[in-house]
Amino acid sequence: MANPAVPTTNSPVIAPLSLSALAPWAVFVGILMLVLLYFVGAEQGATSVFEGETIHEWLHDGRHLLGFPCH
Repeated sequence: MANPAVPTTNSPVIAPLSLSALAPWAVFVGILMLVLLYFVGAEQGATSVFEGETIHEWLHDGRHLLGFPCH
């Protein structure tokens, strides 16, 4: 038996992330997701921030894919 079944190399140890290091990224991703949810789900009609139908048309298929009614 020249080759052992279990390799004997040491694997690198990954240090755990602290909550204070993770919090800014979690807030950033959360805000980004809320903005995306607004544009996909509510940017039309009375709740629209931007005038016209441009954003509605860009996101039209995504609305249907995610189950949002748009017409």
